[in-house]
Amino acid sequence: MTQTNAANGLIELDFERPIVALERQIAELEASGAGPDAPDGVDLSDDIKRVRQSHAAMLKKIYTKLTAWNTVKVARHPNRPQSTDYIKAFVKDFADIHGDRRFGDDPAIIAGLGRIGPHKAMIIGHRKGKDTKEKIACHFGCAHPEGYRKALRAMKLAEKFRLPVVCLIDTPGAYPGIGAEERGQAQAIAENLLEMARLKTPLISVVIGEGASGGALGIGVADRLAMMQFAWYTVISPEGCAAILWKEANAETNAAAAEALKLTARDNRELGTIDDIIDEPLGGAHRDPAATAESLEAYLTQTLRELKRFKIDNLVNKRYERLRKIGAYTEG
Repeated sequence: MTQTNAANGLIELDFERPIVALERQIAELEASGAGPDAPDGVDLSDDIKRVRQSHAAMLKKIYTKLTAWNTVKVARHPNRPQSTDYIKAFVKDFADIHGDRRFGDDPAIIAGLGRIGPHKAMIIGHRKGKDTKEKIACHFGCAHPEGYRKALRAMKLAEKFRLPVVCLIDTPGAYPGIGAEERGQAQAIAENLLEMARLKTPLISVVIGEGASGGALGIGVADRLAMMQFAWYTVISPEGCAAILWKEANAETNAAAAEALKLTARDNRELGTIDDIIDEPLGGAHRDPAATAESLEAYLTQTLRELKRFKIDNLVNKRYERLRKIGAYTEG
């Protein structure tokens, strides 16, 4: 559960309460102005240092042994950076592309041209929204078919001008409404899977938060698929899985489903569904968005440099081989 403390505005995850209590204590000590130059002569520098050390130790202890269900909670943290935050942080000269030229524009998908380091690229991502009004407008990151068609239009434009494509995945799934189904939700996602598999330009996808079902796959076929350290990526949300298997989604069944789904970055790398894990600051991206953006930018810059070295036909062949290996197993 996520809870906002009315006294200080801090957003608390249930398993983070001891950490937030120490953060509150540090803030109070620093706000008191009690240092070597304090007017009353009280020096609390040693106390602040001690509490900071305890805070760092507790963060490390909790986040190095984070359960799958708690990882889901971190990925959904309201202060976690979104695709729009990363675009503002390190994409230069970003220019939006709107509409699918069939039905309309879907705000749940953002797409546009920009520069990442020295590389010109097409950037596509899910947009969840920041405040309540924007979240409702963006369908909480659940894209409609026109969103996936807009993404494909942007990819085809990138292919035409020989620009690489960078996709930022952050969605609980594609929009499940009647209108979306009537306009061809499944077909739009299927077409994206087909076209991305054979797109003649470098493709990178990164799961920055949530990555569920076809909603994630719609912009998730790539030469390199990476995950942020505390993101999750799987076929269905833990709540959806729990509702199917146990006929009830509660704290216990959600946690059991999260473990069974093998949805963490570490699990996905061991299973071979992703290629890389991008480290987050201690305590998650929501604690230091700037440092997280730097890590993501460094990964994208380096990976784009590597992929550009391949001849395009070789790159597409390697992409096909990579996709064919997913799910392969050996019988004992």
